[in-house]
Amino acid sequence: MKLTIERSALLRSLSHVQSVVERRNTIPILSNVRLDADGEGQVRLTATDMDIAIVEAASANVAQPGSITAPAHMMYDIVRKLPDGAEVQISTGGAEGKLSLEAGRFAMTVSCLPVEDFPVMAEGDLPFEFTVGAVELKRLLLKTRFAISTEETRYYLNGIYLHAVSDGEQALRAVATDGHRLARVDSALPEGAEGMPGVIVPRKAIAEVLKLLEEEEAEVSISLSETKIRFGFSAATLTSKLIDGAFPDYGRVIPEGNDRVLGVDHKAFTKAVDLVSTVSTEKSRAVKLSLGGGKIVVSAASPDAGSAEEEVDADFAGDGFDIGFNARYVLDMADQIESDRIEFVLADAASPTLVRDPKDAGAVYVIMPMRV
Repeated sequence: MKLTIERSALLRSLSHVQSVVERRNTIPILSNVRLDADGEGQVRLTATDMDIAIVEAASANVAQPGSITAPAHMMYDIVRKLPDGAEVQISTGGAEGKLSLEAGRFAMTVSCLPVEDFPVMAEGDLPFEFTVGAVELKRLLLKTRFAISTEETRYYLNGIYLHAVSDGEQALRAVATDGHRLARVDSALPEGAEGMPGVIVPRKAIAEVLKLLEEEEAEVSISLSETKIRFGFSAATLTSKLIDGAFPDYGRVIPEGNDRVLGVDHKAFTKAVDLVSTVSTEKSRAVKLSLGGGKIVVSAASPDAGSAEEEVDADFAGDGFDIGFNARYVLDMADQIESDRIEFVLADAASPTLVRDPKDAGAVYVIMPMRV
């Protein structure tokens, strides 16, 4: 194999594929990236951890087609440190199992593993296929990702539940929850997604898809079955296993009887919560909201640090009361709100609170209160 590739093109592809590779691997070949150079001016880079596989193509001047594997993180670190605009020459054919990389005055030789040992992740049949705009897919994933659980024992919550909704309104819906907060975001149902099974896309796959979406403007093709999902981008394809579990009935958590609306300025409120929570107990991060009289008082206290409070103007009708929340959960949720105003729809101090974004009717958030 012999090829020449522009440093930025190689770096872009390596940055995508190397992040799939685990830093510590008991199977040595899984630490490598596979390079396949063809006679059509392309080199394909492939990496997998056996749960996720990513293939990305980059333009190259291929003098001699061939295939090789090389340590993924080492290749990325080397190419990242090369000067901008460098032409990178990659070749094999000297010593057996060696890859040579040259750029300007720099040259290195890397030990490689046989291409035959590199695993192929079987996709199987993916009967459901549809396309989603890159911007819309990014919205679905970004606005729900923060609520994914990190508790490994509740593995069925370690991802985003993606499914089609056809009761009344038709929508492609993404849901995530960790038991303390919930995010539900709807998008128009794409043609071909009707009847798709509800699938739980793992946290790691979501993170990799979002990295690829940063440079994607066109539509993304999605193909799935009950066990795997494939995302097709203009230059890359990512395939992931799905979480094998039953996502809980999230509809039971979303309150319908809440009737007390609190409207507050987004910037002033998040600033107050962030500031006041500095003195709250590190473990609970609890803040108290005291509602009433055209304002809310955001306060926090801890035995060691003392107490703090700040007033924020608010629209709230009815009798006032106090309610407590985890400050980090409130701030994570506020980050998803695009409007200058946040709306909390409450029932009482002990019931789940609905959070709405006036600029995005398709997004609904729920946060559980806590004792303060």
